[in-house]
Amino acid sequence: MLNINQLNKEFESRVRLGIMSVLMVNDWVDFTEMKNLLNATDGNLASHSSALEKAEYIEIKKEFVGKKPKTSYRVTQKGRDAFKEHINNLEKLLGR
Repeated sequence: MLNINQLNKEFESRVRLGIMSVLMVNDWVDFTEMKNLLNATDGNLASHSSALEKAEYIEIKKEFVGKKPKTSYRVTQKGRDAFKEHINNLEKLLGR
């Protein structure tokens, strides 16, 4: 039986769960696309992505395309492993 404390607190937020889910199946995803997919505000997406970056679960790339700033995200191997473990623990909790 799984102890609920084994679930990863970094993925408790709907937005963080969404970010990780999108990045698990895509290479790089830009800010606007991520924001639209998750129906998140600029600030909400920025704060949650920063928390995931601090945990080293995602990489954030900031660059200029022409004169416009572009922010993109991708999952790190550490993030991929942690998210898979989180999903596996959720499935155990559900008895699957």
